[in-house]
Amino acid sequence: GNPVKIWAYVFIPRDIDPAKKYPLLVLPHGGVHSNFNTYYTHIVRELVAQGYIIVAAEYRGSTGYGGGLYRSIDYGGLEVEDVDASRQFMIDNYEIVDKNRVGIIGWSHGGLISLMSIFNHPKEYQVAFAGVPVSDLIARMGYHEQGYRDLYEAEYHIGKSANDNVQEYRRRSPAWNTEKFDGTPLLIHTNTNDDDVNVLEVE
Repeated sequence: GNPVKIWAYVFIPRDIDPAKKYPLLVLPHGGVHSNFNTYYTHIVRELVAQGYIIVAAEYRGSTGYGGGLYRSIDYGGLEVEDVDASRQFMIDNYEIVDKNRVGIIGWSHGGLISLMSIFNHPKEYQVAFAGVPVSDLIARMGYHEQGYRDLYEAEYHIGKSANDNVQEYRRRSPAWNTEKFDGTPLLIHTNTNDDDVNVLEVE
């Protein structure tokens, strides 16, 4: 096959003891097409200060790596496997990572990836956090304008509207995959005044 090459940011506490093992947090960024940017600085600073190692994958669909990666977007699909590959990469290449203490955290689209990750790989994550997670793409297409829907209906992406292919949008939505939930300790955070991810999705 032709593998997709993705980049990832790795953050390691400065004062670690190389003889010890440290917990790993997988931190997928948000945005339909976006990247891991300086918005996350305060989060990374806080978590590194608490002794966590962090990996943040620039999964398929991310911006800043050319049109090829941008158009390889697979929302709620193979992007989840890209993020999981970053977890596996850390375990395989860093002896300081404790493979038995791995968590995943994300907000918005990153929250969707957190949820889908524990659905698809329940044994690999010991804990998960999903902040205002995109949860139901069908409901979402209903309350966002056409310009937003176009990102999903693009011929290189899903290629059809939610109305024309309900099953495909369900397949990519955490709310329609909850039967895969295996009891991973999970915290979901939402609020009633989020102007992007409406609380009705998360409920």
